[in-house]
Amino acid sequence: MGTHSGDFNAERLYRALGALPAAPVYWVAYSGGADSHVLLHALSALRPRLGAALRAVHVDHGLHPDARAWSEHCAAVCAALDVMLRVLRVDAHAARGESPEAAARQARYAALASVVGPGEILLTAHHRDDQAETVLLQLLRGAGPAGLCGMAPRRCLGAGLLARPLLEFPRSALRRYAAMHGLSWVEDSANLDPSVDRNFLRHEVLPVLRRRWPGLAKTLPRAAMVQAQALEVLDACARRDLEVLQGPDPWTLRLDRLRALDPARQRNVLRAWLRLLGLPVPSSAQLECCRREVAAARNDREPCVRWPGAEVRRYRDLLHAMAPLPPAPGGVSLPWDPAVPLALPNGLGVLRAAPAARGGLRLAGARAVQVRFRRGGERCRPAARARTRDLKKLLQEHGVPPWLRPLIPLVYVDTELAAVADLWVCASFQADAGEAAVRIRWEGAPAGVGAAH
Repeated sequence: MGTHSGDFNAERLYRALGALPAAPVYWVAYSGGADSHVLLHALSALRPRLGAALRAVHVDHGLHPDARAWSEHCAAVCAALDVMLRVLRVDAHAARGESPEAAARQARYAALASVVGPGEILLTAHHRDDQAETVLLQLLRGAGPAGLCGMAPRRCLGAGLLARPLLEFPRSALRRYAAMHGLSWVEDSANLDPSVDRNFLRHEVLPVLRRRWPGLAKTLPRAAMVQAQALEVLDACARRDLEVLQGPDPWTLRLDRLRALDPARQRNVLRAWLRLLGLPVPSSAQLECCRREVAAARNDREPCVRWPGAEVRRYRDLLHAMAPLPPAPGGVSLPWDPAVPLALPNGLGVLRAAPAARGGLRLAGARAVQVRFRRGGERCRPAARARTRDLKKLLQEHGVPPWLRPLIPLVYVDTELAAVADLWVCASFQADAGEAAVRIRWEGAPAGVGAAH
């Protein structure tokens, strides 16, 4: 029987793995379906040559009535192949306004990331037809080069890497391998649901397109490679621009320099900046709001653009990006023993007090130490200042943006304001030379609150 140029076998998989760095462990994301079974089976045949341990991981989303049976099938296959299997059960139910597919994908990858140790590689069975579907879906959604690249051959995941060694092989080649080796697999009926965009493309649209353009499954991934090359150029340009635009910390950009760029470069550098920060990239409309309404606003304005998982704000001459801020604790008052770290409410980090060699906060004779948050009207004379000022004015002078001020922990000693987080100590509580004192450290502070030194 003749062979096809796109045929899949263990030897071709071994060559594909050669592009990856050496790893102590290969994990296979094993759903129980045909494609991941093919990947697992071929890897098990290569085990003497892998130079790595082979393990499988199955994610039970808890959404399908047959989910438990699928887990049992995976366990039986792995036992037959003598491959260790981990089954991870996750809550993949969609939140309000979230698609079920997105919720399941997010839960799945979070679970998979949790098992990948340093230097280890998770292998998925995405193939060339999957890539064609992804590129077409992104095109229909109006994506730019980052989306039209499709699925990356590899990317970081957890403490290691995620790799897709089957992207060069068509689905038909994997099915021929499965038939040749008598493999069995489970079928998820949800993959036939035409209300899911990917399923509609796979079963209704792509068969029609293939009748006219038989090579579609090859040409779409090829187009994705061209987009990936274009993206490399755009990213290189963005990196050069970021070196010039960077503010005092990675979460800020200098607005005067951003405005000097043409609109296309502004959009490009904003996307790259948000991506580097690990924030969700906004839609084109949201990005345009960042560029026009926030970056171009008057100096006396403090506009904000929000989208799920991120915010961009303007203060003075800087553009600030951040994850959504927690609510201000308001009237909370927390007793604190400075010998013990204090976990602040609403995920605002931890306060620690360590012995100070000189200066620092004097606590000798203190009856009670409390941590509070701004209510308005607080006054303080920092140790280096000549007179008492409103705390609001001091924070303005220090460049703390307005949205962060209600989140700053204030340390009170016997009902008097003694220190403002790790920004400064009030003069009446500044330790003299030789006095026992502590230096406060605020760990996990929101970006934009820098300690005064």
